[in-house]
Amino acid sequence: MEIVLRATVTFFFLLLVTRSMGKKELSQLSAFELILVITMGDLVQQGVTQEDQSLTGAFTAIATIATLIVLLSAIQFRWPRTRSAVRGIPVVVLRDGRPLEEAMRVERLKLDEIHEAARQQGIGDLAEVRVAILEPDGKLSFIQADDEQHDQPDDVAS
Repeated sequence: MEIVLRATVTFFFLLLVTRSMGKKELSQLSAFELILVITMGDLVQQGVTQEDQSLTGAFTAIATIATLIVLLSAIQFRWPRTRSAVRGIPVVVLRDGRPLEEAMRVERLKLDEIHEAARQQGIGDLAEVRVAILEPDGKLSFIQADDEQHDQPDDVAS
């Protein structure tokens, strides 16, 4: 039973850590940071199973974490408002080609990173962007400004 309790506490601690790291950081881990995350996995295993080297202990920890993942997914499905607390929410970081400094500061996002993501999506000038959104997974989405003819219905000659 101690392994179940340790796995549960660790699960929620890791959820808190990943949410506090921020969206951008999780999507742009360097090679060194990736190694640290893998190392964290080993440290977590040691903390969860303590001195228990048995297969039963390992299976109990894995089953507990898997159950918590499924439970958290079911909670998010049943009560959609919980999704933002668990996954995060999309944040508008650029509107009408102009950066929203406060949102960028909170998300620790630099204008150069927005330019780079825009170029990767074939957008050469941020003036072409109506809205740039930092998604919960750390990726940037762009909605380009439409031509005025797309915004208004066509005049049809009768």
